[in-house]
Amino acid sequence: MSVNIGGKSSIAKGKKSPPTPPARNGRRRSPTRVNPALYLFPLPAVVIIMFFLVLPTLQAFQYALTDWNGFSAAFNYVGLDNFVRAFTNDSLFANAMANNLKFMLVVVIAQTAFSLMLGLLLTKNSRSSVALRAIFFFPTILSSVSVAFIWKFIYDPNFGLANSVLGAIGLQGLQGSYLGDNAQALYWVAVTQVWFHAGQMMVVYVAGLQAIPKELYEAAEMDGAGKWERFKTITWPFVAPATAIVVAYTTIQSFKAFDLILGIAGNPPKQSLDILSTRIYSTFANSDFGYAAAQSIIFMAMIAFVTWLQRRLLRLTQKEA
Repeated sequence: MSVNIGGKSSIAKGKKSPPTPPARNGRRRSPTRVNPALYLFPLPAVVIIMFFLVLPTLQAFQYALTDWNGFSAAFNYVGLDNFVRAFTNDSLFANAMANNLKFMLVVVIAQTAFSLMLGLLLTKNSRSSVALRAIFFFPTILSSVSVAFIWKFIYDPNFGLANSVLGAIGLQGLQGSYLGDNAQALYWVAVTQVWFHAGQMMVVYVAGLQAIPKELYEAAEMDGAGKWERFKTITWPFVAPATAIVVAYTTIQSFKAFDLILGIAGNPPKQSLDILSTRIYSTFANSDFGYAAAQSIIFMAMIAFVTWLQRRLLRLTQKEA
């Protein structure tokens, strides 16, 4: 019931009045202003990043164009000669690059597959699964030097654990020299790298797998989908983001296996175990700082390109799935 008072309609008591429309000429409330002092909080981090990352990177580009030996105040600009030398006139650098690409390929494939397998087996939060996760994750908390010396003992051809176990179970024919075999040494180090970090990547996969709704598996099982079909259509697409993280991180790890290689193979490592990071270190040690800076830039560009290429391939794989 409404009553007209002075030409205006008043709603009877007990009924809600309609919302008042905003004034046409009214101004919107201005957003809350941020205190300018808040912008000072990230300043220390920005200064540290600039001083320890940005400026050294810019200096590396400068030194890469010189013949600086690292000690003398004088140096000459040589243009792109250091880059041309790296790609056309340095067999040691070419060998290290080839070794690093082989090492990266083996480690990325093996570590991604092994960590995914562990994640699938240990997804449930049962006591046994949690305990096994802790066991597989344990090597990750060890230092690279400790891992290198442990596996150096395992691979020792005379009194190492590997040959001792093979001899004890009557498999003397499988005994080998491991790191002493130039054709196989790099792959045995790759085994060490996978053992070292697979548990860490397993945790990433467990987190991704536990986020998959169980209803999807139940519906697929009711439709008669087998294990492979459920993995292909549900598991793999859902863990694709985790796989991208694992592949990118594993790639960077395989390029930065400097301390592991030096701990196992010594300094300097032999050519069959020489990778880009150890080659750059040797160039710096020989007081060829300009050339080492150029090698470092090539090294950085390779990591960026390989990581980008892997992400593209993963996206194509996801679309096909």
